Amino acid sequence: MADKRKMAQEEMDDGDEMTVTLTLDDGRELECVVLTIFPAGDKEYIALLPMEDEETEEGEVYLYRYTEDENGQPNLENIEDDEEYEIVADAFDEFLDEQEYDELVGEDELED
Repeated sequence: MADKRKMAQEEMDDGDEMTVTLTLDDGRELECVVLTIFPAGDKEYIALLPMEDEETEEGEVYLYRYTEDENGQPNLENIEDDEEYEIVADAFDEFLDEQEYDELVGEDELED
């Protein structure tokens, strides 16, 4: 993740998808869908999927350290350490595997 990003706002769409708008270092704004907030180690992280943008690759997911201040306002921080990033990426992969498993189990139950 090359650019430093900060979260500018958080909102709910009609489809109940939570989105955030990131302001990139070059001043561009990028709207992202919040995929999940998940724990890894003793911290929380957030996975963001950029919505349509010509400079992002399809399926690219941004991972950030996630905290809230004393007023409950969200804060995103870049993950600078490679070792920490690997731990977070592995935890996110496990989350995705669980989601696929849950979807498969859910589909099987519907067929019965």
